[in-house]
Amino acid sequence: MALVELVRLPNGAEAELLRGRLENAGIHAVCFDAGMNIAESVGLLIPVRVMVLDEDLGEAQALLAEFGAG
Repeated sequence: MALVELVRLPNGAEAELLRGRLENAGIHAVCFDAGMNIAESVGLLIPVRVMVLDEDLGEAQALLAEFGAG
């Protein structure tokens, strides 16, 4: 079971919202680099990576498309 990147988001709040929605749908997800994103107040943009298990990637991508459309 390996983690793969689902998406990169510009801030930790968006990433955590998405992670919560994925978890509610039964897809384990974690956010990487959220601690690095705190530098955004000084003009640095370090995206937060939302990671899922490789076997959940297809379902997570489908849910991500739904979230974007909604």
